[in-house]
Amino acid sequence: MSDRKATIKRDTRETQVEVTLNLDGIGKASVDTPNGMLNHLVEQLARHGLMDITISARGDTSPGWHHLVEDVGIVLGQTLRIAVGEGRGILRMGNVMVPLDETLALVALDVGGRPYAIVKVAFDDPLIGDLPSDLVRHFLEVFALEARMNLHAQILAGGNDHHKAEALFKALARALRQALA
Repeated sequence: MSDRKATIKRDTRETQVEVTLNLDGIGKASVDTPNGMLNHLVEQLARHGLMDITISARGDTSPGWHHLVEDVGIVLGQTLRIAVGEGRGILRMGNVMVPLDETLALVALDVGGRPYAIVKVAFDDPLIGDLPSDLVRHFLEVFALEARMNLHAQILAGGNDHHKAEALFKALARALRQALA
């Protein structure tokens, strides 16, 4: 399980994304995308997952954030899959409930190579900061599929959309931390 690190670059007509991931980090994040809320959520993933994540992403955002957010999720998932490698000796599964004020998020996952994603979250507003709220679900889905993980993520209680999104990412981070131990 030594050297559980990876770097992946993806260049498409719409985006340029580079992700470096160290699964055995200290929770350090350097996330540079033009979307502040996306940066914030990925920073929570690093901090609470105790992994070091560096992301640089640029792209055509004139039609909206979809391509950029999707490609960051794709590349982060691929990077996780490469960093995990064969996964020998890891716990493989993790599950966590995370409270954030009035919100309670549940994440259960298995990084055993069978990609599937169920994300049950309802947002009240179309935007969370500068991030379209429907892209939170989409990010988690493409991340799980590219990481080849089975992901179940759900908001059990909550009212504030920012809290819902942040609690989901914190729960994902903690569940990953369990599974990758």
